[in-house]
Amino acid sequence: MTSPGVIPSLSLMMICTSFAAVEARNLRVATGAYLVQALLVCALLFTYALRNPALFWWVGTALVTKAVLVPLFLWQATRGGAREAPPSVGLKASAAVQLALLALSYRFVHAHAPSFIAAGGALGDAVVTNLAVGLTIFAMGLYAILSRRDAIKTVIGLCLLENGVHLSLVSLAPLMPETALLGIASEVVVTVFLLLVIVRQIRERFGDTDTFRLSELHG
Repeated sequence: MTSPGVIPSLSLMMICTSFAAVEARNLRVATGAYLVQALLVCALLFTYALRNPALFWWVGTALVTKAVLVPLFLWQATRGGAREAPPSVGLKASAAVQLALLALSYRFVHAHAPSFIAAGGALGDAVVTNLAVGLTIFAMGLYAILSRRDAIKTVIGLCLLENGVHLSLVSLAPLMPETALLGIASEVVVTVFLLLVIVRQIRERFGDTDTFRLSELHG
């Protein structure tokens, strides 16, 4: 049985890796941050699997998809250029937005804590923390998709969004056997692969992955 502080600690470390993945200007550094987060997700799922052995199937799948395939795809996609296209929002403003997302997520989840704790059962406070973190990571992923001009950073945002969904899912229903099936079924590795194929075509056409350059196609 794991220490009560392990699960919240792992989920809170995911906030730091999300921020690094969104803000790193070097796309390979951002990929590395995502890889660390993927390993944290696998470790977190493993701690839940000690209570619900059905989740070990999800742990294995997440290890292959999140920690191996997706980082490999991203690494290959950045071979032609590792520098992110200039973002639409500066670092200070972007950090302020993400801190606001964190504060709002915690306020929202803790305001509804009784219903979340009931759903989490014996896991208690870990459910509240994980749901707040999961909602924050989801919001940070969505923010990256909306605010970043670089197509690869948009894909990373999608990956963060997925991790937020998965963290929330396993927190809400940690003891249900069906949770593993839902988690495996919601992996977006194929979507990521297809998006990166499109990214490669953008780079071949324009020489970089700045999505603002797509407006030139209308000319």
